[in-house]
Amino acid sequence: MRTLRALGAAGAAILLTATAATASPAPASASASASAVTVLPTAPSPPPAPRPRITDAQVDAAVARLDRTVEDMMRRTGVPGVSVAVVHNDEVVHLKGFGVRRVGDAAAVGPDTVFQIASLSKPVSSTVVAGTLTSPDQWDRHVTLPGFSLKDPWVTGHVTTADLFSHRSGLPDHAGDLLEDLGHDQAYVLDHLRLLPLSPFRASYAYTNFGLTAAAEAVARAKGTTWQQLSADTLFEPAGMTHTSTESSAFAQAPDRAATHVKNPDGTWSARYVRDPDAQSPAGGVSSTARDLSRWLRLQLAEGTLDGRRIVPADTLARTHVPEIVSQRPSGPTARTGFYGLGWNVAYDDAGRLRLSHSGAFQLGANTNVTMLPLEELGIVVLTNGAPVGVADAVALDFFDFAEHGKATADWLELTAALYAQMDEAGRSPTDYARPPAGAAPAQDSAAYTGTYDNPYYGRLTVTADAKGALTLSLGPKPLRFPLTHYDGNVFSFETTGENAVGRTGVTFGDGTVRVEYLDAEHLGTFTEQ
Repeated sequence: MRTLRALGAAGAAILLTATAATASPAPASASASASAVTVLPTAPSPPPAPRPRITDAQVDAAVARLDRTVEDMMRRTGVPGVSVAVVHNDEVVHLKGFGVRRVGDAAAVGPDTVFQIASLSKPVSSTVVAGTLTSPDQWDRHVTLPGFSLKDPWVTGHVTTADLFSHRSGLPDHAGDLLEDLGHDQAYVLDHLRLLPLSPFRASYAYTNFGLTAAAEAVARAKGTTWQQLSADTLFEPAGMTHTSTESSAFAQAPDRAATHVKNPDGTWSARYVRDPDAQSPAGGVSSTARDLSRWLRLQLAEGTLDGRRIVPADTLARTHVPEIVSQRPSGPTARTGFYGLGWNVAYDDAGRLRLSHSGAFQLGANTNVTMLPLEELGIVVLTNGAPVGVADAVALDFFDFAEHGKATADWLELTAALYAQMDEAGRSPTDYARPPAGAAPAQDSAAYTGTYDNPYYGRLTVTADAKGALTLSLGPKPLRFPLTHYDGNVFSFETTGENAVGRTGVTFGDGTVRVEYLDAEHLGTFTEQ
């Protein structure tokens, strides 16, 4: 049910990278003969001529076009605010805000407006870890964190920081995210990852916020400090990133901050939700500004130095840019293979250049992108205060397309919007619970359903009835309460909420059990009556 949706922002970036690679004609390549006939040796073919580097003039032209691109995409989508930074040859060549921080408020977005950056936090966090290490092989140290283990004891005893930062631990897609949605804290989520089934260790890729979080927290613990303090001491303060934090309270208290917005059915946008990502802080909890992230981009492109000062060792940082696992297999003969490094999507373009990127997306109201070509010392970061409709990714793709080709080779906004819409739709139930089937069986008396149910992974679920017999399902430690709507017989539904909401989901009552459809992707969604 959650296959495409669970790809998340990084998955979107992987697919977009593959799309970008195939949008323009690929060079023809010779294929080897499939026959068993002996082939006589021939003189080797000359190597292909190297493609010219992207010139300063090309970058200047792409930058000159950038404002118009952003404004056009904002007009087409209605996204309220955008902030952009471009770095080239260790200089910030563009830094600008667009639109408003909050719909209905005249306060404008500027270069110092603080945004939640969602999963763009991952490459920032891998930079923090790189800054704590003295050699690249320390990425391969075993992770030890009290309260964290995996279903297989052998994997628990061998999993490394690199395994968890590259999503190859075997944990399922977005492991633990639904626990966070229900209100469980970081300690609970990390402790309960041990109940999840594992796919082959180091041979399978699945994007997991809480796997990366466990690794980052273990690094901080080994240093005798918190992740928040380690990030500040290792990266934010030395790099002069004065408006960057890993705590949601800092974002909430920032006077110049961009509220998160979601799109309404009528096409307008409103700031209806507050996303608190503290439980997965290293994976998605960073807030920052375009100005601060331009400094981080400069550090990345200068191999760990900034303003002549060494901030992060070059070799431990370089390790984050190396493919660790295949994240997206090519869909055809001319398609790109996607890789994931340590907090980065890693790809190679038609010219053989390393291309690093990452997207961030909160369904509750944020979308971001960072993309870099290290060989060209060129990078862009795009921050938006709207739920993902493709703007952040499309601005970056269009910018690099124009810098390299002098034109856009595709309507990137149309492509990215369609991809996010596809991911969103894939998470929804195939059953239309808003329309009960013809001849639907009646429900039993409400007393047949009320009670307390338990589940080793999700915790307690209760079903109560009011004086009129209307049922309410409660989940999580707060708890969250969901009015149940009858569908057919012993099947009800409720409207899901939170970052991983999937519309209406089914609730099926059995003999002393209740199964919640959207919680059952790993066959852990059945609760037993106590």
